[in-house]
Amino acid sequence: MHSQSSFGAFALGLVLACSSVRADAPCDIYAAGGTPCYAAHSTVRALYDSYTDALYQVIRGSDGVTNDIKPLSNGVADSSTQESFCSGSTCLISIIYDQSGRGNHLTQAPPGGAAQGPDSGGKDYLASAIGAPVFVSGSKAYGVFISPYTGYRNNNINGSITGDAAEGMYAVFDGTHYNDRCCFDYGNAETNSQDTGNGHMEAIYFGNGGYKGSGNGPWVQADLENGLFSGGDSNVNDDNKSLQTRFVTAILKGTAGQWALRGGDATSGSLSTMYSGARPSGGYDPMHKEGAIILGIGGDNSDRAQGTFYEGVMTTGYPSDDTENKVQANIVAAKYGTAGLVSPNFKFAKGSTISLRVTTACCTTRYIAHTGSTVNTQIVSSSSSADLREQASWVVHTGLGNSDCYSFESKDTPGSYIRHYNYQLSLDANDNSKQFSEDATFCPQTGINGNDHFSIRSWSYPTRYWRHYNAILYIASNGGPHDFDATYSFNDDVSYAITTGLA
Repeated sequence: MHSQSSFGAFALGLVLACSSVRADAPCDIYAAGGTPCYAAHSTVRALYDSYTDALYQVIRGSDGVTNDIKPLSNGVADSSTQESFCSGSTCLISIIYDQSGRGNHLTQAPPGGAAQGPDSGGKDYLASAIGAPVFVSGSKAYGVFISPYTGYRNNNINGSITGDAAEGMYAVFDGTHYNDRCCFDYGNAETNSQDTGNGHMEAIYFGNGGYKGSGNGPWVQADLENGLFSGGDSNVNDDNKSLQTRFVTAILKGTAGQWALRGGDATSGSLSTMYSGARPSGGYDPMHKEGAIILGIGGDNSDRAQGTFYEGVMTTGYPSDDTENKVQANIVAAKYGTAGLVSPNFKFAKGSTISLRVTTACCTTRYIAHTGSTVNTQIVSSSSSADLREQASWVVHTGLGNSDCYSFESKDTPGSYIRHYNYQLSLDANDNSKQFSEDATFCPQTGINGNDHFSIRSWSYPTRYWRHYNAILYIASNGGPHDFDATYSFNDDVSYAITTGLA
């Protein structure tokens, strides 16, 4: 017989033990529904209640050393480990581990029929480790920010779905980061990185390309190879609603003669069915799926799209709507929330005028300026002409493409902003296009070389920073295919001292 005090202690122990157990995660829910995951990928959280191994791997630019990032006790990635490891350098996401236990990891995509990637050996770029900060279950984590020419793939899958066999998949995306290019996909693709014909893919596409839904997009669609389908054979499916919420749940599933698209807000509410019915005509019934897995690219390595991926899985069998509704409830319960792209310590006063001085030892009398449309560095001092001092002064504005970051207007050429074009910084008039707005948006952070300096990375290409190279400004990565990507003196060349505007 227990005394009252010992029973109370026993009960308290049960409560504490239960509080440390995570709720069923998406792959637990799919398994209970009879459609287990054969692949599960996320850089932000564990997708099985019991999963404690690494979620992803980062590689450090300064020395090429790698580090695995594991989940905390609440299942969310331990971002502090990444931030400590990457401090004073840059980091890329080199592996997204498969949590299913089958070893279906995603790594740097190889070249394909549509594109030779720009990185070494024709591979696509890897994603920045800091491009997509987010809060999940109250903890900070980092998603996978896919810029054009960035992609991940595994062509040798263990237990993949092939032919016309049934499968399902879901992903959580950023509903505000997309374009109309091919193809921001997650799902089943060709095993040789070539276009092998209609019906050889079954992957979720998110963007506003392909067949249309209602509104202006973006839409959850299916990349079935040689077609981005919003429904059946119709060019427009009015039931496929634009999903413009910050976080989106996207679902695709298919079986013999049948497929469906579903989607909704990943932070609240239920899923909507965008389409459920027969396969499109023209070689899509039966399907000829091959079983590779892609992220951020098309089946033949079409790599011009953009988007942000947080989590996703692929299942054996055709999941029921009820199972998917339970998965949606789990995603909503994870409480995805935005995390600032800029540290409060490195915010600029909007409307202020600043100048940016080079900190590389060779060139500390030089400031970022412009000659016509060319953004460059020039020697400027208080005794310089008023014209030159104006050319080296920049007005700070809310980012045209993302309000968390900034855009920089020329002091002497009102209406013209610094933007990147073919990786070079230029000064151009704002044409109010989506492309210009994104190209002209930049995010400051702690100087890579420290010393109370600033580094400024591109919002749309977060692996790339403002760098002076032979006195010209580029967005440069810490190693890459271009001369201005050279690793030598990279940390200093991308770090600047910010002063009050010279004009």
